[in-house]
Amino acid sequence: MEFKRMHWFGIIAAAVLIAVDIIYYVIRKDANLLLFLLGISAMILFLPFIIGIVLENKKEQEITEMFLEFSRNLAESVATGTPISKSIINIKKKNYGELTPHIEKLANQISLGIPVGRALETFASDVGSNVVNRAVALIREAERAGGEIDYILESVAKSISEVDKLKKERKAAIYSLVVQGYIIFFIFIGIMLIMQFHILPLAASAGTFGKFTVGDLTSSLPDSANKQEGLDVQSLSRPFLALLVAQGLLAGFTIGKLAEGSIKAGMKHSFILAITAFLVSTGANLFLAT
Repeated sequence: MEFKRMHWFGIIAAAVLIAVDIIYYVIRKDANLLLFLLGISAMILFLPFIIGIVLENKKEQEITEMFLEFSRNLAESVATGTPISKSIINIKKKNYGELTPHIEKLANQISLGIPVGRALETFASDVGSNVVNRAVALIREAERAGGEIDYILESVAKSISEVDKLKKERKAAIYSLVVQGYIIFFIFIGIMLIMQFHILPLAASAGTFGKFTVGDLTSSLPDSANKQEGLDVQSLSRPFLALLVAQGLLAGFTIGKLAEGSIKAGMKHSFILAITAFLVSTGANLFLAT
């Protein structure tokens, strides 16, 4: 991924916050505040990259839609008897969104005398979309073999349209499962917090109460045994944070794979769930722990 201004801004801001956090920790020795601010720093650091991935996915979706429109227009032009090279030049002035500069470059290369096959190969390489690469490969082969290029173009357009339609239908059908995944994860966070701040302290109190009710017996035990005064709540609750973050990461990747068919698309869900779990857990330790 190419680093842009927003990426560098996030890195610098996160580095400054981490430095301030460490200095404050050296002065106050507050581990809970240290973890909470480190979570905010991680959010600032990774947020620009997640935004970049979201924008990249949106751009790829727009490219797919615009290439579908381009293929349909090209098929209609070729169907009238116009050669594919001339058809590309004729439709280059139409607006195809993110694809417009690439189509203009394609048409300019053909105008300069570059073979259509080579120009299409450069076009597919510049766009960098798997859908466009597969479609261009079919068009190049048809153009090289001298077959019915208009039929190939229509087939390509129909194939892209069907794939895009299936993706949208799957995304709409799986939306309720995505919402359920988020709800279940937030319930899981609530259960972890209840265990940490209510159940474990009650268990520790019960253990301590039991010790004092049999004080005559424990007073005769060695000092090493007397140190086992109930449960250590802090030690028992320490793994909860790692458990919540791991659960958020894995749940996010699963949601992305189900909803959009891509682990990469799940990175934004993993980021949202993991950073939310981290901030909620460390924030609860900071403001609720006594």
